Amino acid sequence: MLRPYQQNLEKIEYGIQSIGNEVVDALEDALKAIKTQELSDLKKIDLSVKQIVVKSDEIDNLIIKTLALHSPEAGDLRSIVAYLKMSNELVRTAGNVKDFTKLFKKSFSDDLNKEVILEYTIPLLKSALVSLRTATTIFEETDENIINEKYQRVSVEESKTDDLYSMIQKNILKLITKNINLSKDYFDILTALRRLEKVADRSIAIASLLQYAKVGGEISKS
Repeated sequence: MLRPYQQNLEKIEYGIQSIGNEVVDALEDALKAIKTQELSDLKKIDLSVKQIVVKSDEIDNLIIKTLALHSPEAGDLRSIVAYLKMSNELVRTAGNVKDFTKLFKKSFSDDLNKEVILEYTIPLLKSALVSLRTATTIFEETDENIINEKYQRVSVEESKTDDLYSMIQKNILKLITKNINLSKDYFDILTALRRLEKVADRSIAIASLLQYAKVGGEISKS
């Protein structure tokens, strides 16, 4: 039978992973809905930020309890500290995904230039998804080289989202100058897409924390 300390550690790891998987699944569903232009499916995405906050709080409380009642060795202590920070990053990521699905569905209409919007939205969403999915799979790795490779891949995808957002921002501003009456709708689309860029930002933070937990050293700054 596992010691209470080890049981707590496994519960913490499982809780963090389950939240990460939940957010990744929501992004995958969003990508399917937008690729098929079945935007009504965005409303069906089952991602409750309130429930994730509750789960995150439970994990944080268990972490604090574990630290208070036990004396983790250096490696475990490093992981626990990383998980404490990571739960907050995942809450923020879930909020960004939820905001994206709501704002995009509300703003995307036949009056807008769908071709231009989708030309950048789909690869931007794909890149955000890859960055988050890759970051969360670092949980499963023990080989330092693979962990570092995955961190670098997340970093590449995060940089790609920055470039894609900059390009669509320039193109949408051009569209606004041609039809000022639709400026609010276009700006709302940009606001939605900005949330995807933030998902990638949070992904690099998560990857950095996992790299620190498993490899050591210092937490890389995103």
